[in-house]
Amino acid sequence: MASDRTRLILKTAIYTLLAAGGIGAAAGYTVYQVGWYNIGANTQHLQLTYTVLEQAMHNSVRHHAKTVVVPSLGDTGQVLRGGALYREHCAQCHGGPGFAPSAHGQSMQPVPGPLVDAAERWKPRELYWITRHGIKMSGMPAWEARLNEPDTWAVVAFLNRLPKLDASAYRAMTAAAVTPATDNAQTSAVTATNATGGAVLRGDAGRGKKILAQYACQSCHKVPGVTGSDVDVGRPLDGLARRPVIAGKLAPTQDNLMAWIRNPQAIEPRSAMPNMGVTERDALDISAYLLSK
Repeated sequence: MASDRTRLILKTAIYTLLAAGGIGAAAGYTVYQVGWYNIGANTQHLQLTYTVLEQAMHNSVRHHAKTVVVPSLGDTGQVLRGGALYREHCAQCHGGPGFAPSAHGQSMQPVPGPLVDAAERWKPRELYWITRHGIKMSGMPAWEARLNEPDTWAVVAFLNRLPKLDASAYRAMTAAAVTPATDNAQTSAVTATNATGGAVLRGDAGRGKKILAQYACQSCHKVPGVTGSDVDVGRPLDGLARRPVIAGKLAPTQDNLMAWIRNPQAIEPRSAMPNMGVTERDALDISAYLLSK
């Protein structure tokens, strides 16, 4: 008798939970389909949404950064280099002591937090990981394609110093000119074969797939293996190696594709494709990936 009653209670609880889950899913789908949720950046997230996403971000960064090996930090030249890079790449959104973020930084949602106390909240390896990889759905970009390894650590070194700076010290430490960095990283000699089964491609195709997203290629083109919106500004980039020509006039070789990626107007002055400032190494890896698809 008691066991029958227990089974009835359990069955009722299960059916209740299933019904509640179904109602919740139906309600969520209705909100999604009808468009009731306001995605405008001039309205705030619900506090619960913000809290959950922020905690998930913290947990993710700490998990992925735990294997990062931290080099020696704090050399004066390194810190000054990091300060100049911070001014060029970070201050527009995050500001600094006595320095307000720019208008677009102030108007983002979620608002980019100040970094004056970042070193007190994050370990150096975590600051490195965030700077290099960025944060999805927050506006924080990945600087992997723009800052080499020494420069990324220079920014971290400056962030470690930032909590101790007042407004005048901040201005002094960020006043240096930013000189171009030399990226001495090596690329793999061979990593892919042309999609037609022909020439072996130079460069690192795996890195090319990752790095082309840092140049926003998917904002105009459908790129095989890369997620993005359904766009048709530029032609889809699948099957490049099988086309008779690329850019309307060039044979589909790796050198030609690299030249087109790096300076489209030098090949076709009327092209709407902008010069994205792609480095030679990045163009090599991107071309290796695209020609292997």
